[in-house]
Amino acid sequence: MSIWDGLFQGIIQGATEFLPISSDGHLTLYQHLTGNSGEGALFFNLMLHLGTLVAVFVAYRKDIWALIKTFFSMVGDVFRGKFSFKTKDENRRMIFMFVMACVPLLAFLLVKDWVTAITEDDDIVVEGFCFLWTAALLFLASKCVKGRKTAREMKVRDALIVGVFQGTAIMPGISRSGSTISSGLLLGFSKEYCVKFSFILGIPAILGASVLEARDAFAAGLEIEWAPVLVGIITAAVVGYLCIRLIQYLVASDKFIIFSYYTAALGLVTLAAGILEHVWGSNIVELVSRLF
Repeated sequence: MSIWDGLFQGIIQGATEFLPISSDGHLTLYQHLTGNSGEGALFFNLMLHLGTLVAVFVAYRKDIWALIKTFFSMVGDVFRGKFSFKTKDENRRMIFMFVMACVPLLAFLLVKDWVTAITEDDDIVVEGFCFLWTAALLFLASKCVKGRKTAREMKVRDALIVGVFQGTAIMPGISRSGSTISSGLLLGFSKEYCVKFSFILGIPAILGASVLEARDAFAAGLEIEWAPVLVGIITAAVVGYLCIRLIQYLVASDKFIIFSYYTAALGLVTLAAGILEHVWGSNIVELVSRLF
């Protein structure tokens, strides 16, 4: 993998992690078309996710800092015997809901190896169906009646539902941000809260996945080209920050549905290309090059 590959994939990751169109799906397509799929593809994807985490920390630094202080305050209450789950403090309730939303991820660990095989194989049919699922979810969320609920009104059931939708984004082509924002909107939460909850919720999920994948990569003796990885991480962080600001505007201005149209079109094209590859037994790039 070259430095340019790292740069291009960093741009793709930074743009598609926060825009609800699936960063893993786009990276998988890019790697499929350029011959960078295969062993190590999932590890590189997760390293790029670390770059977008930097963007989240910068964009939501005040909220994250407030949550960190609240967390240590809660730990202090435990030792003083004053801790209680019943609270109206918004930051405390948000921390509770983050924990509950992460619980469903444990179940998705059971299919981690299966998803890895899909990401690293040379078939894009599954990705096509996943893009179409994302499109349908975004369309429904765009058409639903917008609510006003925030952390104060969020219940454990709501957090678990959002967590399940986040878990489905383990599949390439299903957008994590699109799934969590859409599920929040469908549950009646405000647009601003859905975006903030979605992006901050991604921190423990992405960190956990990156640590597990890095452990597996080092244990397997995977050869890592660190220069493209570092370029990709930095690029993803910069582009990701700009896209956070963009999605905040698009969700607030009810332009969310444009991503439904995009992922629907991409899903149909990807599905058609994948079927053609099965029929002709050749990569779509090779098929096109033969024609022209």
